[in-house]
Amino acid sequence: MSKTLFDKIWSKHVVKSLEDGPVVLYIDRHLIHEVTSPQAFKGIENRGLKVFRPQQTVATMDHNVPTWNQHEAIKEELSRLQVEKLAENCANHNIELYDLKHKNQGIVHVIGPELGITQPGMTIVCGDSHTSTHGAFGAIAFGIGTSEVEMVFATQCIMQSKPKNMKVEINGELQEGVSAKDVVLYVLSQLGAAGGVGHFVEFCGSTIRNMSMEGRMTVCNMSIEMGARGGLIAPDKTTLDYIKGKDFAPKGEEWDAFVEMTRSLKSDEGAQFDQVYQYNAADIAPMITYGTNPGTGIKINEVVPSKKSVDHVKSLDYMGFQEGEALEGKKVDYVFIGSCTNARIEDLRAAAKVIKGKRIADGIKAWIVPGSKRVELEAKKEGIDKIFEAAGFQLRQAGCSACLAMNEDKVPAGAVCVSTSNRNFEGRQGQGSKTLLASPMTAAAAAITGVVTDVRKLSYEKN
Repeated sequence: MSKTLFDKIWSKHVVKSLEDGPVVLYIDRHLIHEVTSPQAFKGIENRGLKVFRPQQTVATMDHNVPTWNQHEAIKEELSRLQVEKLAENCANHNIELYDLKHKNQGIVHVIGPELGITQPGMTIVCGDSHTSTHGAFGAIAFGIGTSEVEMVFATQCIMQSKPKNMKVEINGELQEGVSAKDVVLYVLSQLGAAGGVGHFVEFCGSTIRNMSMEGRMTVCNMSIEMGARGGLIAPDKTTLDYIKGKDFAPKGEEWDAFVEMTRSLKSDEGAQFDQVYQYNAADIAPMITYGTNPGTGIKINEVVPSKKSVDHVKSLDYMGFQEGEALEGKKVDYVFIGSCTNARIEDLRAAAKVIKGKRIADGIKAWIVPGSKRVELEAKKEGIDKIFEAAGFQLRQAGCSACLAMNEDKVPAGAVCVSTSNRNFEGRQGQGSKTLLASPMTAAAAAITGVVTDVRKLSYEKN
């Protein structure tokens, strides 16, 4: 019987099926950070347990950490306590921790792939919804709640109901100025913030195949924003080339066996999907959101649509926009380039390409926050940091930063921020802040001009 990629990986990890209920699913990698783990650690300790398989657990500090002067004490008390508690818990349970002094520290969904911890065919969980990022490698990766984190600590397994299968196929060549972020924002604009509920999404087609691994991670990262349980992409030569030689990648004969294993990690011919959607890359332009969920994207040269819904009216009222209004030319206050969606070295390179030789507009505050210490070092090695500094950007240190304002990096009330992050909920970047989601190139263009700008109208070195 023909199987989807998702079905193949899922079936290999089922430990037990409960009659008329969920399955017990084995978890290969458990990623943790300081926000969703403290109560889970407390839970197993109250039961007299230790983490069952600490060698399959990796911890980092990312959500609460400052991204400026990381050598100093964390100023916000709650953030400091959570970071300190993670260090204490990891020491007590013999878990590898990448703290602020470690060369591998960074956003959990950036360091997993860049260290080779994330691999095809795995099941990966983390107490963070954007765990779907790791699906770019042909893995089943999804976010879990704190009680489920405790379950994985105690058993290395989790109880889950099996999602349905969805296929999103995109074919064709992307035009200049259009990136993976625009692709996923376009898909979200077509399917809406609930279009994938109850499904795991396999992204495929020539457009996806021609993306780099970092582009694929961006697409899978935001699969959760359409309500899906996660997204994944079948591994190929691009995947293997990315993984080979990384710290935790298989070596020698193990690598050869690993490569052979990946050959079966694809959906079979004739595999049945519960939902199928097809799109043409030629229809995709630089995108930007106008509302308060990631499904409210429009092409940057389009106007805010008319929709008869309470949520639509409420979101426009919050954002201060009107139906039929163009966003292009709208004044911007902040620009944030970072997050687990767009803080990898390719994202910084894309922004630098637009920024090079220019200065940010008067009154703009522009932050560029690398996704890891390794990304930061690579940016400096390539001289990208000099491009940012010369343009008036502030290159900060690794962390989640202004993606969710759970740290010192916040956008003030009423301020408009063009952001490369994944969510534009009310107050997501700071109480009363207004977020427009976009790609690194579009964000860079806004910083240079001071307004929402179609990057295709700017002069920069084209591919």
